[in-house]
Amino acid sequence: MKHPTLILSTFLLLLLLSVSPPAHAAGGKWQLLQQNIGISAMHMQLLHNDRVVLFDRTDFGKSNLSLPDGKCVRNDCTAHSAEYDVTTNTFRPLTVLSDVWCSSGSVAPDGRLIQTGGFTSGERRVRIFEPCTGCDWKEIENGLAARRWYATDHILPDGRQIIIGGRRQFNYEFYPKSASTNKVFSLPFLSQTNDPDAENNLYPFVFLNVDGNLFIFANNRAILFDYVNNNVVKTYPQIPGGDPRSYPSTGSAVLLPLKNLQAKSIEAEVLVCGGAPKGSYIMATKGTFTGALNTCGRIKITDPNPQWIMETMPQARVMGDMILLPDGTVLLINGASKGTAGWELGRNPVLNPVVYRPDNAVGSRFEQQNPTTIPRMYHSTAVLLRDGRVLVGGSNPHPNYEFTNVLFPTELRVEAFNPDYLDAKYANVRPKIVSPKSQAKINYGKKLTIRFSVTGVLATNSVSVTMVAPSFTTHSFSMNHRSLVLASENVKSVGKSAYEVVVTTPDSGNLAPSGYYLLYVVHQQIPSDGIWVQIM
Repeated sequence: MKHPTLILSTFLLLLLLSVSPPAHAAGGKWQLLQQNIGISAMHMQLLHNDRVVLFDRTDFGKSNLSLPDGKCVRNDCTAHSAEYDVTTNTFRPLTVLSDVWCSSGSVAPDGRLIQTGGFTSGERRVRIFEPCTGCDWKEIENGLAARRWYATDHILPDGRQIIIGGRRQFNYEFYPKSASTNKVFSLPFLSQTNDPDAENNLYPFVFLNVDGNLFIFANNRAILFDYVNNNVVKTYPQIPGGDPRSYPSTGSAVLLPLKNLQAKSIEAEVLVCGGAPKGSYIMATKGTFTGALNTCGRIKITDPNPQWIMETMPQARVMGDMILLPDGTVLLINGASKGTAGWELGRNPVLNPVVYRPDNAVGSRFEQQNPTTIPRMYHSTAVLLRDGRVLVGGSNPHPNYEFTNVLFPTELRVEAFNPDYLDAKYANVRPKIVSPKSQAKINYGKKLTIRFSVTGVLATNSVSVTMVAPSFTTHSFSMNHRSLVLASENVKSVGKSAYEVVVTTPDSGNLAPSGYYLLYVVHQQIPSDGIWVQIM
């Protein structure tokens, strides 16, 4: 007779498998990088020196990271911002002077992080962080024309950034300022999508379309917007089901990789995933946690008659992040399966990331990945690193730092998710870029020769080159994140295990705004380590 404990264990295992079957093949590995980085990473941005600037807010109370002597701010001698060095896995405190809570940002063409808005003392601030050794934040006290809290920033083809919306701000403005742009410009679409109870139009999803106009999604609707002439070019259909997807319902969105860049007509598609059903925020504040949405909507925004195509994810997800990976796939990571964004309003953390393969047939695009052990709830973040890993941090569902006697403690650990393409079994097909060297400057619409090595047999018809713009990530949206697949030709051998591929760079700032990008060679869906390039 079998031992009762063995029978019970077998039964529980079978029950677990029957309740939570994996969707497709699980993959990827997790790596704990820092047990205590001192602050909760509510906002993150990778810069071209392979360092990540992260910060939370200045009114959380004292953090676990001390400022250097003499750097105290208003009797607080702890840091609320830090610089994480990816190469050395070390970090140092930074001094932020105003409240950066729920702010926004983008990287200027010269590589500086231009960070805007926030709460109370920070609502009209512009903060600048230059990627140099020992540098710290510089602040412009009244750098914005309006108060910006929960706004979205996007870099423009001319190098300026546009700052759109925010709480009770149905308008936009530009930075840097000029005589003609030192004011706010009305955007009625934001008032039209405003929910009086939960707003649901905060942190709108904004993407630069290939025609130079902006795709703006708020609540459950989207427009194509000509910001130069303050004119709505196109109104898109409401996303099927009508449920809100932007903050605090907090789904996520990406512009899918741009391809065929030499074609006369370039297609652009947006993917919006997850969120919370209408009314979820109010219900959560009353203690009822509604199941999150398990659908994604995909729309070709360049079509004359665009329509949403709906897909079902393996798991419902709210407060998830979406990251463009160098192999052309999308990673969905972090979040919860019940509730909504807000203080302690999320339940049932989703521990398994999911990879979305946009080129697969509908019904076979999602692959569930191996789980983390760390819940990443409200105020969690994720960014792509140059080596192809995804840096994951944050999660603080509380108005203060809370580590005990709460359902989800404030999270100070930082980890990396290693997608399956980083597995050692792919070493013989993984490319290594030989030239150009990292930090190369490239120009628009030019031929670029890239030399790389592969230790195994090269499949010449399975080589591509991608450029990925690093994101400013906060509140489940990766601002300025975009991926381009460059037109390639003439893949040839130039020596033992050495090869060259010639690509054509994007021909305008409408496709790739000027600035720093991560460039990867991809062979048989396995990317190289990236190099930094600056397109000008």
